[in-house]
Amino acid sequence: MATQVQQMARTIDELTASGKGILAADESPGTLEKRFNEVNTPCTEQTRREYRELLFSTTRLGDYISGGILHVETLKQSTAAGVPITQLLTSQGIVPGIKVDIGTVPLPGFPGEKLTQGLDGLAQRLREYQQLGARFAKWRAVIGIGAAIPTPQMIEANAYTLAQYASLCQQQGLLPIVEPEVLMEGDHSLAVSARVTEEVLQAMFHALYRQRVALEYILLKPNMVAPGTSCPQQAAPEQVAEATLICLRRNVPAAVPGVFFLSGGQTDTVATANLNAINARPDTQPWVLSFSFGRALQAPALNAWRGDPQNRSAAQNALHRRARLNSAAQAGKYSSPMEIT
Repeated sequence: MATQVQQMARTIDELTASGKGILAADESPGTLEKRFNEVNTPCTEQTRREYRELLFSTTRLGDYISGGILHVETLKQSTAAGVPITQLLTSQGIVPGIKVDIGTVPLPGFPGEKLTQGLDGLAQRLREYQQLGARFAKWRAVIGIGAAIPTPQMIEANAYTLAQYASLCQQQGLLPIVEPEVLMEGDHSLAVSARVTEEVLQAMFHALYRQRVALEYILLKPNMVAPGTSCPQQAAPEQVAEATLICLRRNVPAAVPGVFFLSGGQTDTVATANLNAINARPDTQPWVLSFSFGRALQAPALNAWRGDPQNRSAAQNALHRRARLNSAAQAGKYSSPMEIT
């Protein structure tokens, strides 16, 4: 086990490097097809590879990005020049990671609620992913807010599967990122978002403890505490920051080395402003507070690229700029005028 611990400790040190965050590029082909449709680009295995290669070959991306979360399709792909994508990442100083859950299914007996699946055969898949170059993994649980949901049963079921996944990862020496996402869709208030996020974190850390997961060797990828997208009373970044940090201090043990927020449907500028407000507060927190954004990092690049090889440079410049701004936010040094410079 000593070797596995050393491997995970090294991965944590690299992922939590100052001024850096994680680029989540683990969308399934179905999800990426929706994104491509928005920019009138066909979604094939080739165009997906070209897009991911474009992202990860951005010059000096490693200045601001410490890790990249891949879909299994991408993990097994190579660049047009025949270089494995994992090698492309490591050449940039970026740690390769892998999404290992296989999506959600309806939770029987609980209408409107979902359970993430993928535990069957996971130990064997983790060994394969390590051989392909992955050094950390991610598993996402999805918690919606609505009339009479979430239920305690659904929260506990997802907490249990997250804990089992994390335990299997640690046994292999693969650092687990646990992602209990409370969705932003809905008209719920900031207070309701905070209450549900607390319930979810409490259940998950209790499950991790019972599953004997070493908290020193995990990373947390939570939602920021924010009102639902259709709530009439939206929150300023300072309100999001205060609610989020209260929630974390009440429910996340100090043993956890890092908290990497997901963007959860926020626009790129809103996600960056909220991240900055979290890190700009004067009180010291026990964790590294950074970002693990997907669409909030990729959207400008995808809109610039639009499937046209001639737009490659513009797309990479857009990604590099967004990563740089989030790096500033990770240090609490971002400001809105930086968006036009």
